Amino acid sequence: MKRYFITGLLIWVPLVITGWVLSMIVSTLDQSLRLMPASVHPENLVGFPIPGAGAVLTLAMILLTGLLAANFIGQKLVVWWEMLLARIPVVNSVYNSVKQVSDTLFSPNGNAFRKAVLVRYPHQNSWTIAFLTGQPGGDVINHLDGDYVSVYVPTTPNPTSGFFLMMPAKDVVELEMTVDEALKYIISMGVVAPPPHARITTNT
Repeated sequence: MKRYFITGLLIWVPLVITGWVLSMIVSTLDQSLRLMPASVHPENLVGFPIPGAGAVLTLAMILLTGLLAANFIGQKLVVWWEMLLARIPVVNSVYNSVKQVSDTLFSPNGNAFRKAVLVRYPHQNSWTIAFLTGQPGGDVINHLDGDYVSVYVPTTPNPTSGFFLMMPAKDVVELEMTVDEALKYIISMGVVAPPPHARITTNT
């Protein structure tokens, strides 16, 4: 009985969690219907609410925005819009900060997570997987002696939260695994291991 129960859990737990996450995403995207007049809401058009209608509307808005911004006129409008926001004191700083992060994360040429690495964290006797994000900059480099790198240490099983660390390059071990493989390894809490042929090489 115990073996059958565990087998059932292994089937249902991923399905339930996946459904729960998708439900949260769809319900959040459905909030975009509030931007539309009440007369065009599904419950007023067909007599009952349609789950996911707002999600479809949100995706359509994103695709349409990308389509318009990809041509010459759209690019000019984006530049004009950013120049307008730059003249608003508080909005300027917030918008620029968020835009830099989003450009790094979502741009096809972005280098948000350049390489999976192995670092000692949270103490010298333990290791964890992190992602190389670049090198320290600004006034920080004036207070660091030697060659340092910037790494992001994600939490498990939610890699969207974590810690930003600056570490000596000699203490960082580069992993021969893709970023996707490393993310799966982290999210699964070490259960889904990368292919056995992956090897690690240390910095010299």
